[in-house]
Amino acid sequence: MNTLAILARDTQHSGFSQAVPKVEYSEKGSTRSWLCAMAVVFLMSLVSSGVAQAQTDPFVGTWKLDTAKSTPARKTETRIVESSPTGLKVSVDRTNADGTNQQFSYTANLDGKPYPFVGSAPYGADSVGVTLGSSNTLTYKLWRGGKVVASGSFVVSPDSKTGTLKSSGTDEKGVKQSSVSIYTKQ
Repeated sequence: MNTLAILARDTQHSGFSQAVPKVEYSEKGSTRSWLCAMAVVFLMSLVSSGVAQAQTDPFVGTWKLDTAKSTPARKTETRIVESSPTGLKVSVDRTNADGTNQQFSYTANLDGKPYPFVGSAPYGADSVGVTLGSSNTLTYKLWRGGKVVASGSFVVSPDSKTGTLKSSGTDEKGVKQSSVSIYTKQ
């Protein structure tokens, strides 16, 4: 009995018989069956590695602003970070100290190139470029009209429960600003 026949027999008794089709041994189809079985194993490993990577990515998740530890003062802020195929998708909903609401989002590869903002971005920026500095640090630049107007970093703590976002730059009125925002992962 060859390996494929043994595998087919064992899967019938292991509970996988519904997920893995029964393979009959024949000299003609054995190569094709073996290739199909290997393709299934390969695809399952790709899917499971992607799930594991998303679960271990320190940046991915919902982050709430700790208003007591952050400057400038804001009433609330929620930052949702999701994985995209080669980078991140970030959505921010904040209420500033004066009660105005600010919402913006972007999807950027981690290549430092500018990607457009949707909504009202900080410093009046129209695009953002993000790079991975280390396994827990992102650095970024903000552009307005093709000119860099701000830069900063987002550092996630070793336990992945706290994130610190620092930025400095010039707003659309020419006023220099800086901020330190502390977030807690939900």
